[in-house]
Amino acid sequence: MTEQKKKCCQRDKQLTPITDPIDYKYLMSTLQDYSERYPFIEITYVGTSVLGRGIPMVTLGSGNSKRKSVLYVGCHHGMEWITTGILLRFIEEYCNACEAGRCVCNVSIPRLYQRRCIHIIPQLNVDGADLQINGAGDSIMRERLVSMNGGEDFSRWQANARGVDLNHNYDAGFYEYKALESTLGIEGGCASKYSGVSPESEPEVASLTSFLRYSDDVGMVLTLHSQGEEIYCGDKSVYVPRRRSLAMLISRLTGYRLASPEGTAAYGGLSDWVTRELRRPSFTVECGKGENPLPISDLDDIYGRMRETLFSCPILI
Repeated sequence: MTEQKKKCCQRDKQLTPITDPIDYKYLMSTLQDYSERYPFIEITYVGTSVLGRGIPMVTLGSGNSKRKSVLYVGCHHGMEWITTGILLRFIEEYCNACEAGRCVCNVSIPRLYQRRCIHIIPQLNVDGADLQINGAGDSIMRERLVSMNGGEDFSRWQANARGVDLNHNYDAGFYEYKALESTLGIEGGCASKYSGVSPESEPEVASLTSFLRYSDDVGMVLTLHSQGEEIYCGDKSVYVPRRRSLAMLISRLTGYRLASPEGTAAYGGLSDWVTRELRRPSFTVECGKGENPLPISDLDDIYGRMRETLFSCPILI
């Protein structure tokens, strides 16, 4: 790496440390802090979860609704809350740079704020992440949750509060995957891999797809998962302009390899749905390496790998 690139990619040392797993309370208190420190950001809700929690969406960019935008989505799966941390890191660094009028990775953030819009859903599966971190607690669905989970230990929980794996709930290979569930021994709600009764049956997925259907300005979707250090490009049987070149660039920026999902991971995901239904480039990035849930101590290194991509994608659309 050249000295110039090292300088442009040097991380902001003033970012608030994230030292704990990111449950719903942590997420909301952090976003409240951001809204108080940076009044120019917009925090809305894309929808609500099964348990009635608001699913926050952060929008970075001025109020011109006709500008092009990108969407970043984190934490489809309960164990993958570290992706929420990546996006919180990005939001804070973007805001710091915008307020200071400086560049990050050779991108002028004040100029980016004026010319592009970035929508960020840090944690789509707010119930699932909370369950994985804190267990069922005194939830009104406690008895059913413990039954679906097969016990009190929720450390391997991926699904939402109805036991549906959100990344199998999109109408993209849904029925092909449904035919496989019985061979996997999946007959209903459980900790992982159950697709639900029908595509978009879950409020988290239905809210996100509704937002995308009515957001013509969104030119690219980036979905963060963990782990594997791989990039998936959505349904390759569908032609999407510039998808290949964008994927290769993201691969170069992150150092992650381009790959195709295998087995059950090849069905029902957001990236496939976006490419099939909306014909827009959409990429799944498997961040980090190891076994989920990745330790919070890995966050800074993973963010370092993802950082240039997150700042660069808006100017590529």
